[in-house]
Amino acid sequence: MRKKVIAANWKMNGTLEQANALLDAFAAAPLTVNENKIAVFAVPAPYLMLAKEKLSGNPYLQVAAQNCYSKKSGAYTGELSVEILQSIGINYVVLGHSERREYFGESNAFLADKVNICLEYNITPIFCCGEPLEIREADTQNAFVAKQLQESLFHLSASEIVKLVIAYEPIWAIGTGKTASSAQAQEMHASIRSVFAAKYGAEVASIIPILYGGSVKASNASEIFSETDVDGGLVGGASLIADEFIKIINA
Repeated sequence: MRKKVIAANWKMNGTLEQANALLDAFAAAPLTVNENKIAVFAVPAPYLMLAKEKLSGNPYLQVAAQNCYSKKSGAYTGELSVEILQSIGINYVVLGHSERREYFGESNAFLADKVNICLEYNITPIFCCGEPLEIREADTQNAFVAKQLQESLFHLSASEIVKLVIAYEPIWAIGTGKTASSAQAQEMHASIRSVFAAKYGAEVASIIPILYGGSVKASNASEIFSETDVDGGLVGGASLIADEFIKIINA
């Protein structure tokens, strides 16, 4: 059985006061999480230790970094290493988010290096992929996403690839209020799984969790998550509203 994952991506949002209030709300809420369904909170770097402390009472609430660098240490001012993350007990990191690709020029090859070092330090990458609007309008999204996966991940062995979580994010649906229909989400998730199956076999592909990210809300979460190949969500804006994200987790 592949794991269900609901991941909150706070991005560059939240004061310390707001972070405290949100984390307290999530720690106290009756959440339907268990060994097969976890919630992961990707918080700004200054709040990683705070989130670890606040959520420590529930082993199914995990904390993620929003990014890391491709080297374990060194003269890389402002960057965050997996060595640092491991030392403070962080088990997940978001890699390849569309905003990192677009604003910071992160290439598929660069992301392959980040994936490698995360696995070396036993940190689970939540690896993002997805297409911009012009690719979707040209109906070439399947090939576009397949290339992202192939160039960043296909050097991995089968035993390594099953350690990843994949997050499909249609870039045209991030923060726009637009959402892929549940059928569109299922179609792309099935395509992604078929890409892994062609490389690693159907059994391996069936183990990899694939999340949907793109304007997920409490009002549409149940419908999206009910699709066969959708194993949870990577949630942005709605994860900053406690009541909303609690409903999404419990969906």
